[in-house]
Amino acid sequence: MYVKTTKRENKSGTVRYLHLAHNEWDPAKGRAVPKVLFTFGREDQLDRDAVKRLVASLSKLLEPGDALAATAASDLEFTSSVPFGGTYALDHLWHQLKIDQIVSRVGQPKRGRRRDMTATERVLFALVANRALAPSSKLAAADWITCDTHIDGLPEIGEQPCYRAMDWLHEVKDDLEKQVFDEVATLLNLEVDLLFFDTTSTYFELEEPDEAVARDDTGRRQSDNPGGSDDGSDVNKAGFRTYGKSKDSRDDLPQIVIGMAVTRDGIPVRCWCWPGNASDQKVIRQVKDEMRDWTLSKIVWVTDRGFSSETNRRYLRQGDHAYIVGEKLRSGSPEVKAALSRQGRYTETAVNMRVKEVRISDTDRFIICHNPESAARDQHMRTQLIAHLQELIDGTDQLSDFKRGELRGKIAGRPGLNRYLRITAAGKLRIDHARIKTEENLDGKYLLRCSDPHLSAEDIAAGYKQLLEVERGWRDMKQIIDLRPVYHRLEERIRAHVVLCWLALLLIRIIETRAGTTWSQARRELQRLHVGTFAGPTGTFQQVTGLTKPQIDLLAKLGIPRPKQVLGLQPTAR
Repeated sequence: MYVKTTKRENKSGTVRYLHLAHNEWDPAKGRAVPKVLFTFGREDQLDRDAVKRLVASLSKLLEPGDALAATAASDLEFTSSVPFGGTYALDHLWHQLKIDQIVSRVGQPKRGRRRDMTATERVLFALVANRALAPSSKLAAADWITCDTHIDGLPEIGEQPCYRAMDWLHEVKDDLEKQVFDEVATLLNLEVDLLFFDTTSTYFELEEPDEAVARDDTGRRQSDNPGGSDDGSDVNKAGFRTYGKSKDSRDDLPQIVIGMAVTRDGIPVRCWCWPGNASDQKVIRQVKDEMRDWTLSKIVWVTDRGFSSETNRRYLRQGDHAYIVGEKLRSGSPEVKAALSRQGRYTETAVNMRVKEVRISDTDRFIICHNPESAARDQHMRTQLIAHLQELIDGTDQLSDFKRGELRGKIAGRPGLNRYLRITAAGKLRIDHARIKTEENLDGKYLLRCSDPHLSAEDIAAGYKQLLEVERGWRDMKQIIDLRPVYHRLEERIRAHVVLCWLALLLIRIIETRAGTTWSQARRELQRLHVGTFAGPTGTFQQVTGLTKPQIDLLAKLGIPRPKQVLGLQPTAR
């Protein structure tokens, strides 16, 4: 059976009629002739809904696969399908932040041949999208871009263009970060009165650290920073991947130190890289100097206890800036002792938070914060530690001095237990009850130091609590964006890799801020939107799957238009 078309001429012109027909053998004519079984009527007045119902009814008589093959065009082939929603959303945010324009504005490389900036921008976006959606090495990323996703304007790519884009990114890093932040601040109307800063480290599976080279105070190689001092006063030698105090508990492997500044909303502002032996006490001064060049208004720096040295505090106060820093309660400094000994009432500020301000200095303000839930948790942990310590030292009076010394050495390697251990004059092991009483006074407490005279104690405590945004940023950098392993050995590309991770985190945070959900949930929903490729005798075209309601709602929250149903047509070359 088939659809037969006939024509008839009338006053209005040629009219086409549609019929359901089949061929029957005519013995008289000696050939097959068409026989009309049903007439659908004029083609321009066809009841298409009725035709759909008829096709659906007939399809029930077939197996699902046969029904699909029967209703599809016989000369159209479905060739592939790849996730599309994630790159589509990220690409729109990329253009909303005008990063494509920024890439063109920051200019050509300082040396070498001129670059096609349009192609560079597409490759750069593809590498950022790869970190956010399917983090991998650059070789695997090139294969992912070519085979496993759809990126507008970049149907395929090789490994070498990825490396060239990273080399270019390293050269323009400072200008690009500054201009991207300006666009982000404008787009999101950011409040940059508080800047949160912290550092982390990432290690490398190397047998030996990098060769030591001359570096300036910023950790950059002298050959890369011609403006450094020539008298050698600010020069030290270090490899980029070298040994240092690891925050991943891998002191046995070479590492680098990475710093990041974020706003109170968790938006990453800028990132830095230093050699693995860089000290937290020094890097904060470089960070402040470089952020000063961004001509921001008054900033209150919020940092953890690792940056609380007197030199750092004095440096952060310069200009119209201020700071909120955590103090080490067990440092034994006169200021900490004085703050903890002052009497006064706590003020309830928020759920599970009480604050008390004490005056012990003419320049700094000290805020004691107390969290009842944290206090109960500290007490519970201490009770368990003391019970375990008591179990270890019971009966040790009968041991020899050598055996007691051996046990004492084992306990010394466990700081939680060693804190409550007391050694008598005779070398006996005892529980330190005086230390327990001291620790009880610290349960659930932390001490803040602030140089801003106008912030309330409640705002200081809330501001410091938001420092968790930086820790959340590090957690996402390492667990979602896969900061490590770093598949590079050249310093320039390692630094560029960190910038790619920062750009990916920036896009992720904007999506989370607008959509009110986590990136993991948003990514899962977006990646269910696919684009399929169909090939026919006249060429190929790409079509997007239908949007679900969760996908429609998510795109609406992000301010992103729905994608076109058909993305592109590629006619077959004649």
